[in-house]
Amino acid sequence: MLRRELLSLLGLGFSQAQAISMASNSGPNYSPFKGQTVVMSVPAHPHFDAMIELLARFTRETGIKVELDRVDMEHIKVKQLRQLNRYQSDYDVLSYISMWKTEYVAKGLIQEIQPFFADPNLGDPHYDFADLVPAFVENVGLVGGPKGYLAGHGARFYGLPYGAETSIMAFRRDVFDRLGLLPPRTYAELTALLPVLKDKSKMGALTSRGKQGHQCVHAWLLHLNPLGGRIFDDHWRCAFDQPEGVEALQTLALIKDTGPDDIAYFGQGEMVESFIQGQSSLYIDSTLIFNLINKQASRKLKEKFGFALHPKGLIHSSESGGFGLAIARHAKNPEAAFLLIQWLTSKAQDKAVCLLGGLPARLSTVKDPSLSQKMPEMALLAQQLKYINPDWRPIIAQWDDINVEELGVAVFQGMSGEKSAFNALNDIAPSVSERMRKAGYKSV
Repeated sequence: MLRRELLSLLGLGFSQAQAISMASNSGPNYSPFKGQTVVMSVPAHPHFDAMIELLARFTRETGIKVELDRVDMEHIKVKQLRQLNRYQSDYDVLSYISMWKTEYVAKGLIQEIQPFFADPNLGDPHYDFADLVPAFVENVGLVGGPKGYLAGHGARFYGLPYGAETSIMAFRRDVFDRLGLLPPRTYAELTALLPVLKDKSKMGALTSRGKQGHQCVHAWLLHLNPLGGRIFDDHWRCAFDQPEGVEALQTLALIKDTGPDDIAYFGQGEMVESFIQGQSSLYIDSTLIFNLINKQASRKLKEKFGFALHPKGLIHSSESGGFGLAIARHAKNPEAAFLLIQWLTSKAQDKAVCLLGGLPARLSTVKDPSLSQKMPEMALLAQQLKYINPDWRPIIAQWDDINVEELGVAVFQGMSGEKSAFNALNDIAPSVSERMRKAGYKSV
């Protein structure tokens, strides 16, 4: 049952909390929806590869069929926007990246989730909403509140975390043991270690995303937050060009110079492959690496990998992002769509998808003793969850354009040496400020 403690934490008013918690104990009634088909838009991504193996079980249990439209990450948003703007969308459920949520809500493309949970014929009294990782719920599912995309008065639920992630460090245990080194605990240790690893390990030091646009910005953000930086200050003035942002970009340039040769062309897939295939000895990025190693590495090679917390800069801070599930505003079968996403994000299915190679979104999954025996890295994840920053990037409707068109160019220039880190970031501050002013952020 939904717990008032979490609802209060996430800033929902009493009337909303009361409405949701009053759902009948009888549980969801699937029979009226038997024979309906839920059309689901999902990316080509390892988490959803794992999810596919669960769908036949859902249909057996409920009588509701599921049809998938799988699209590669580079094109899925364009297709979703085209579909969701139709009078009746072909999609009932969509998987979205957390940074798209405010844009989708502002354009009226997805529905609130609370009313479905409050319906006594739909809401599962055993769902245990408070068991979901709170930072994932906030980052992936909430829109509104004082900042527009985090918890607080007026925040509402529009999606459930599914494929949500944080960041951790992975390292080649055999390389570190051979060289008598320890994995870095701080950014000072990390930056001092990178040239040593490059020189002595006979492979790149730290792999990274580096491709111009979203990928290199993602890499920069991984270091910006722990080093105490952020994109905007509390008055929506540019803060990414301050010393912390410059230091984070200088760090990324050092990573590029000491890492695998092709970092400037790496997206997430290439970055992961370079680490697993032995082109680098360090990795700092998504927790997706846990199951990718389990699936792609041989048993002998698996023993060579170790995991540690994301290094501390000025503070401990790790990524909050990944995917959520939402219901299309003009869904043909919205109730059946809700029943699907409620089922997929339940305790039983969260554990099941994790065992198949997906990402956990529930505290009970991370702490499950039987799962920890098979995946010892869950103990580390439990520690890392303490340091998730749900405000890792500003999830505003303008972010996608800033991310790709301005920061995506500037970060790449600073990383590659085309410009100094200082000049690369300071050169775009006026255009970002003007974009924010035109969007109505009057405090800029």
